[in-house]
Amino acid sequence: MKAIRRFTVRPVLPDPLRPLSDLARNLRWSWHAETRDLFQSVDAEAWAAAGGDPVRLLGSVRPARLAELAGDRRFLRRLTAVADDLDDYLTGDRWYQSQSDGLPAAVAYFSPEFGITAALPQYSGGLGILAGDHLKAASDLGVPLIGVGLLYRHGYFRQTLSRDGWQQEHYPVLDPNELPLGQLKEPDGTPAGLSLALPGARALRARIWLARVGRVPLLLLDSDVEENDFGERGVTDRLYGGGSEHRLLQEMLLGIGGVRAVRTYCRLTGHPVPEVFHTNEGHAGFLGLERIAELCDEGLDFDSALEAVRGGTVFTTHTPVPAGIDRFDRELVGRHFGRDAELPGIDVQRILALGMETYPGGEPNLFNMAVMGLRLAQRANGVSLLHGNVSRGMFAGLWPGFDAEEVPITSVTNGVHAPTWVAPEVLRLGARQIGAQRAEDALSVGGSERWDAVADIADQEIWELRRTLREQLVLEVRERLRVSWRQRGAGNAELGWIDGVLDPDVLTIGFARRVPSYKRLTLMLRDRDRLMELLLHPERPVQIVVAGKAHPADDGGKRLVQELVRFTDDPRVRHRIVFLPDYGMAMAQKLYPGCDVWLNNPLRPLEACGTSGMKAALNGCLNLSVLDGWWDEWFQPDFGWAIPTADGAGTDPDHRDDIEAAALYDLLEQRIAPRFYERGRGELPDRWIEMVRQTLSLLGPKVLAGRMVREYVERLYAPAAQAHRALTPDTARDLAEWKARVRGAWPGVSVDHVETTATTATAELGTTVGLRVRVGLGELSPDDVEVQAVSGRVDAEDRITDATVVPLKPTGTPDLEGRLVYEGPLSLDRTGPYGYTVRILPTHPLLASGTELGLVAVPSGDVVEGAGVLLR
Repeated sequence: MKAIRRFTVRPVLPDPLRPLSDLARNLRWSWHAETRDLFQSVDAEAWAAAGGDPVRLLGSVRPARLAELAGDRRFLRRLTAVADDLDDYLTGDRWYQSQSDGLPAAVAYFSPEFGITAALPQYSGGLGILAGDHLKAASDLGVPLIGVGLLYRHGYFRQTLSRDGWQQEHYPVLDPNELPLGQLKEPDGTPAGLSLALPGARALRARIWLARVGRVPLLLLDSDVEENDFGERGVTDRLYGGGSEHRLLQEMLLGIGGVRAVRTYCRLTGHPVPEVFHTNEGHAGFLGLERIAELCDEGLDFDSALEAVRGGTVFTTHTPVPAGIDRFDRELVGRHFGRDAELPGIDVQRILALGMETYPGGEPNLFNMAVMGLRLAQRANGVSLLHGNVSRGMFAGLWPGFDAEEVPITSVTNGVHAPTWVAPEVLRLGARQIGAQRAEDALSVGGSERWDAVADIADQEIWELRRTLREQLVLEVRERLRVSWRQRGAGNAELGWIDGVLDPDVLTIGFARRVPSYKRLTLMLRDRDRLMELLLHPERPVQIVVAGKAHPADDGGKRLVQELVRFTDDPRVRHRIVFLPDYGMAMAQKLYPGCDVWLNNPLRPLEACGTSGMKAALNGCLNLSVLDGWWDEWFQPDFGWAIPTADGAGTDPDHRDDIEAAALYDLLEQRIAPRFYERGRGELPDRWIEMVRQTLSLLGPKVLAGRMVREYVERLYAPAAQAHRALTPDTARDLAEWKARVRGAWPGVSVDHVETTATTATAELGTTVGLRVRVGLGELSPDDVEVQAVSGRVDAEDRITDATVVPLKPTGTPDLEGRLVYEGPLSLDRTGPYGYTVRILPTHPLLASGTELGLVAVPSGDVVEGAGVLLR
């Protein structure tokens, strides 16, 4: 029979065991081995049944066992030590507290999903896992971060397979009371909440749940409250579910409601108020509108408030393709703002203007969340060097007149939280080598000197560790495969073959990720006969473990999953290649360490970063990947292989896939498998072991989330905090007025004449020539602009590459026509075809870059004298 109502009955812990509750409610246990070991010792069987979730564990332990532990002095000593360690972690100074002044008092970090632990399933893929790792690394470093997201009552989805291999989705109901969460409450004990106004005099109300991620609070907004009507209760039902209006409401709740939740949390707890707001992808972009509305309520006009908000906002884009960005019909957005809806004090047209695609190639009736995010943030970044380049090209239309490389989008390459993703066996080996504390510091803080000790680990130890991890993966795969086949309708009598699936002594390749078409799940199937030869090679076989979820609405992705599953069902190869359904954090933590090679074969350059290979590398797994995302940046032959790509112009997709699949097979057959199986001294694969060693020592420090968060702090958060402080109401007003004046006067700015002291079209390296430029500034003054010489090598079309920019100085006073002369030296410091140009940009102390306004004046062809210089 089905229950008509559900309760959560919490255990009453004996007083000596009360610290267990605090340990269970702080998600640091998800990356702290000693805490997990303590919970496992409470009841090993119940711990396994609870899936390693301390909250579920404590809800299932027998009272007699609790009473026994309350009198167990050895257990109580362990409990006290772990509880004291957590207290030291939460209260002691860490890296952030040792830095110089000027850092933000707090940072609010908004994301539509967070992958903290499998026990809190609020993630779908890389974006959420990255956000979770960002919070954990911030906690380890002591960065005063507040995370903000939504609480999805059905999460993303659980994946099973039908008998014929078709993906099936299941949405279990998540009870927040059974999750490691607590409600944020007012002083009188009532739940803290917030409300958004909707068209038609309706309201969207939400409660605020609090997860503790080490030192970092994570606020999750939940619309499933009794005060809401049925439709509004379902706004936070599923991650990335529903139609356009549903998604719009989710993103309004995340952005606007999220700011209100942060204000409430700071009021109730005394947490420092954030000076910097970080928008992790465009979904939370509406947070900027709420902050503008706050300032308008305090008396600022819209333009001044916009400048104040931009100064303290950081925007991170994660997608390399326009199709990956949320876009809404302008009428839909307009209907949800204004006098009869949300933010009634702001003109709807001003709101719409922030997100409209008013640039060449844009669609004028679509409201683009990434475009709004960029317009509301003074600082923006992509998530790898290559992705930064792609993003600058993709959004170049927002900065007309500038080359793509000057678009003000930088890059901070993603990292992964090593304490979460490194197998305990790897961590123990490191602790034996350099000590437990130094090993912990190496994983959380970084520093290459701590990783150099890998060189001293004996080959035998490394190889034994790799085999142990591979053997654990084999057992995990067999268990999951048996569960999957039972879900597909197979009986136990049919499943004897699973006991022979995979071999702990065979080269093991892993491939697991979301299944959009560009990630090419089935590239390995392009030549099935050749793949079979690799899998069944009599001397050098390979085995492959594959996992991944297709979006519920992506039938194309589901067909790819089915195609692969049907191949893995073939009795000839099913002991060598498997597909595991329901890819998530719990599976990933077993999969990455157990693989010898991590495969990634996206269409270049469509992988923004691709952090799964980083997690594998931290466990001594070698990468085999297309040069895309982070691998394009850090690949070296010492610790992996690059799959050659056929991304030249004119290659049709099928032909390209054939070429790249053939290159993949060649690498596996001719280079990777032979190196794994060849034996040197002591019957060990010493060349393979050396690659593992290089992966750990050279890649290890680079791929850490600690390195990533330090970069965010130093390169983005600190400058944003300084800009926030500088943009007082008065200075923000002055800046807004200055921008309006410059934009209005810019048509009168011109480069009227350019000349050099060079007398010929050739010169010797090291020569310095004088540059003299006459400019017209119209109604602007020299303080409003910077006149620059831009020089460098030129290509066949006279485009300057690898440019050097030098400001020129004004000389004398304006002539009768108001024109000024600027002069400066031009150093000819590179050989070959070399050229220069001159341009005028707006300048102001509160601009983050000269390109910020998208205004530039350059010479026309008939005002340049001696403009080309050729070095021999």
